Amino acid sequence: QDSFWRLPSNRREEAETVAPSMAVRTATGAALAAGGLWAASAFVPTATPMTSATSHNAVVDVPQYTAGASGMSLLGQSVAAAAVGAAAMSAMSRRRATRSTGRTAAHAFDTELGVTMPFKYFDPLGMSKDMDEATFRRRRVSEIKNGRVAMIACMGYIAPEYFRFPGFLSPSEGLKFTDVPNGVAALSKVPAEGWAQIGAFIAFLELFPLRQEADRAAGDFATCGKLGVPWFFVAGRDGSTSDPVANERSLNAEINNGRLAMMAITGMVTQNALFGTTGPEMWFP
Repeated sequence: QDSFWRLPSNRREEAETVAPSMAVRTATGAALAAGGLWAASAFVPTATPMTSATSHNAVVDVPQYTAGASGMSLLGQSVAAAAVGAAAMSAMSRRRATRSTGRTAAHAFDTELGVTMPFKYFDPLGMSKDMDEATFRRRRVSEIKNGRVAMIACMGYIAPEYFRFPGFLSPSEGLKFTDVPNGVAALSKVPAEGWAQIGAFIAFLELFPLRQEADRAAGDFATCGKLGVPWFFVAGRDGSTSDPVANERSLNAEINNGRLAMMAITGMVTQNALFGTTGPEMWFP
């Protein structure tokens, strides 16, 4: 019911019109089936003969067409058949309603950001057919966040092939930045303390400066300004508020680039893990 009232008014009117008409068709079909079968079973010959005297005083058995015991038996069978037919029609109606719900869900979210050509509203798995706005928002926040991480990861796969920070990554172990290989091989070279520091920093960002607030658009943070430049290290800076109308082109570009980056980093990590190649060797075999 909550999902129903979140629909636009024109979709609610359509749903209110379709649902009663489907119920009427189901009930009418069941009633006609039961009535027709009962009428057919009402006129059957009984096994009880009746006698009639003729002009020659002879007794003749005459079959009497009445709604006897066999008629009542067939009536029960008719009612059972009608019930089965009504159940089948009801199941078909529910399947039609489910398909209609999926189409309605697409219309409910087809004005959101990220609905662009050539796929427009792309949901081949039907994950938003429940029309739950809270679930859609949670998934949109995750999509934007994962897309941003994927874009940084793609740059991190390419940049170290041409540039490394000078100095030591771990002075205690004598490990320089130039000693760390690129790609998947770096996982075993960076000390555990280094990964712990990276994890602690990410947790700090998630819990404090980059925490998603319920009253702001998905992916919009009060601690960041234009183009995502962070202001949380500047005391008293409020940052900026995203304008989904004025910045629609940029916001759509970010979502689409994030989607592409998620596919790209998946491909690069897979190729690196299977063939051990990074850098130019990955692109020019």
